[in-house]
Amino acid sequence: MDIQQIKLRFGIIGSAPGLLRALDIAVQVAPTDLSVLITGESGVGKEVFPQVIHQNSVRKHGAYFAVNCGAIPEGTVDSELFGHEKGSFTGAYDARKGYFEVADGGTLFLDEVAELPLFTQVRLLRVLETGEFFRVGSAKTQKTNVRVIAATNINLPQAIQNGKFREDLYYRLNTVPISVPPLRDRKDDVALLFRKFAADFAEKYKMPAIQLAPQARVVLESYPWPGNIRQLKNITEQISIIESERQVSADTLRLYLPEASLLPVIYKSEKGAASAASATDFSSEREILYKFLFDVKSDVNELKKLVNALMQGETHVVGVPAAGVSYSGVALDAPSASITIPHSVKRASPGDSEQALDASELSDESLLLNEKEAELMRKALEKHHGKRKPAAQELGISERTLYRKIKDYNLE
Repeated sequence: MDIQQIKLRFGIIGSAPGLLRALDIAVQVAPTDLSVLITGESGVGKEVFPQVIHQNSVRKHGAYFAVNCGAIPEGTVDSELFGHEKGSFTGAYDARKGYFEVADGGTLFLDEVAELPLFTQVRLLRVLETGEFFRVGSAKTQKTNVRVIAATNINLPQAIQNGKFREDLYYRLNTVPISVPPLRDRKDDVALLFRKFAADFAEKYKMPAIQLAPQARVVLESYPWPGNIRQLKNITEQISIIESERQVSADTLRLYLPEASLLPVIYKSEKGAASAASATDFSSEREILYKFLFDVKSDVNELKKLVNALMQGETHVVGVPAAGVSYSGVALDAPSASITIPHSVKRASPGDSEQALDASELSDESLLLNEKEAELMRKALEKHHGKRKPAAQELGISERTLYRKIKDYNLE
């Protein structure tokens, strides 16, 4: 069975090189009994590949079980996988077979395998190496002939360093690795998936299928999709149900796309310590600038409160946190943190408020804020050689926001 037939049979949409490579490995390894480790972000569709492997193997007529290891309570996971004897623990009123026993001769898919506790990982390693296991509460060795396929969205080498995953189990599971690419690396597949989901929901809800306007397609393909295919499917369903207009515009689509996280994220470079140090230095400088901009903004707000109080003719302003400082003859009383305005200060009436307030002086702080923000964005763009997506990630803003700011500050 070739790749195209596999895609049709299992409903796999797309022709991205990374996706085709993953499917090719799955088909090549299917006839063997080698263990397979499938890695990829949450929502990329890792659960399809074990089915592809099972249905193209000699075990296709045997049992196939998919077990979500993260959904099993830690106290019962051994019982679920290996079974237990009657009376082996509180609540064990009868003997029970585990997945490794009932899946004998078939395939067992262990999803979220990194969630297994360490003591269960030891037992799993024994099964993979010898085909033997014990039921909980039993000393009798049992044999099983099960092919194990595991999947995780966690960085297992990092989990090994943190003591959360056994290194020997990792190498035993990782006999054949399959990496499923995220949706942001499959730009040409996004519109195809959207069309497929739109057609499915149109049939499900008995309504015309939604379609993308040309600009909406550009927005769809430029979005990073942190939730991958699962997020795209959910958003397609929301639009299908909520929107009465069947052609989706770019503005409508943006209403359903959450903004990227505002928290700055630093990605360690694989080029060496010099790149990592550069990223760290840039991060420190950015944090200092953020703090400076925040302080300036706070000072501007306080100054506006003070000027507004003077224009309204108030002689006592409470709550201005500037004790011990004087502004043009206006003394601040430190103990009460209040402002007492001398009689010599001219009070502005509503009619001459524009004369009492020099707008150019108050705008200096705003100009300073804009200059610092523009400087920060210019440095990020220079660091990433003009590439907006990594620059936006470095700044902790969305790519759309960065594009607008580039136009505002003439940074082209």
